[in-house]
Amino acid sequence: MAGEGGDTVVKPRVRSKPKVERPKLYKVILLNDDFTPREFVVRVLKAEFRMSEDQAHRVMITAHRRGVCVVAVFTKDVAETKATRATDAGKAAGYPLMFTVEPEE
Repeated sequence: MAGEGGDTVVKPRVRSKPKVERPKLYKVILLNDDFTPREFVVRVLKAEFRMSEDQAHRVMITAHRRGVCVVAVFTKDVAETKATRATDAGKAAGYPLMFTVEPEE
């Protein structure tokens, strides 16, 4: 047993820290279209991006007025998954709802 006979093994601590880069972030962008109902866009934003009714409505209105709106920023895999799932929700309902992903500058 360690401590009784003085045979305690001490592992040397390595001081070199590996360089860890933060993962690059990606914006999920909602593109406006003239066909997808506003209520449907709000529902998708709430479901896929966990937004409140108010947040989702603001994002939808911004996209409506400006043509596009950044929805959220995630790591690449998460951004692509959420954008695909949100776009697919529109397709499944017969709407041209579109979300894209761009690298964050």
